[in-house]
Amino acid sequence: MNANIELKKGYIHIYTGNGKGKTTAALGLALRAAGNGLKTFGIRFMQNYPYSELRSVQCLNRWITLRQCGDDAFVLQKHPPDVRDLEAAQEGLKAAREAMLSGEYSLVILDEVCVAIYFKLLKTEELLSFMSQKPEKVELVLTGRYCPQELIEKADLVTEMREIKHYYQKGIIARKGIEC
Repeated sequence: MNANIELKKGYIHIYTGNGKGKTTAALGLALRAAGNGLKTFGIRFMQNYPYSELRSVQCLNRWITLRQCGDDAFVLQKHPPDVRDLEAAQEGLKAAREAMLSGEYSLVILDEVCVAIYFKLLKTEELLSFMSQKPEKVELVLTGRYCPQELIEKADLVTEMREIKHYYQKGIIARKGIEC
């Protein structure tokens, strides 16, 4: 792999909507970046489940660093997030900021960050500030449903994944190797 490649200009992507494929698109970019010797740092908000892609990226750990912060138990239990949930989101955002400003990574992914905003773990203003701090040569990707309009306006590329039909509606649960 060519480790000397450098982005001349990085852009801000948002993958949002109620359809499947937001995280998959972001991880696809990480895979493509790794194939060109670019390093990726990713934070996955509100996730502690041992998703299969965590094991997969271990094979590419020279190029891809993927961390999880927090969990979504409060959503499933239908109660507001507690202090630990808020702290985990703040720690995740701090780690992402440090990685983005370090000069080590060409691609930074904030997976499910829009959902973290929706559940009031983070504020839209914090993400706007984060986006404003993006170095020129860093590509930044934000994912998740419920993306605030302010972030959409600031992004360079926005893709909305729209569900038309999904087998979940027939009672099919998440399958290992496909959804988790």
